[in-house]
Amino acid sequence: MGQVAVWVRDLDGMRAFYQSYFEAVAGRKYTNEGKRFESYFLTFPDGGRVELMRRPDIADRKREVEEMGLAHLGIEVDSDSTVDALTSRLSRDGHRPVDGPRRTGDGFYESIVLDPEGNRILIVSAGGA
Repeated sequence: MGQVAVWVRDLDGMRAFYQSYFEAVAGRKYTNEGKRFESYFLTFPDGGRVELMRRPDIADRKREVEEMGLAHLGIEVDSDSTVDALTSRLSRDGHRPVDGPRRTGDGFYESIVLDPEGNRILIVSAGGA
């Protein structure tokens, strides 16, 4: 994966979420006072990167149904049992599972959960138990 950027309301809370559940490592917070812009680059163990961005003039969207645009952020884990354990942990901590865990028709084992701001996170294992 290259890089994905996501507008967020709670920059530090979202950074902490991805660090806690997905072992992301955050770079130093970037701030542009003139544009009232702040961001963190998060690097995941597989090398993928997400930029979390905040600017007070960005409008909120309701995310109760899927819509055109980015559908989910996929994070690959090492095994089916890791998908199960991480999905259970997220659910116990109040992060709503949307689908799965389940085996897809193309052989992947996955679940989808919502992050604290309603973005869909696909947790996937192409390996096996």
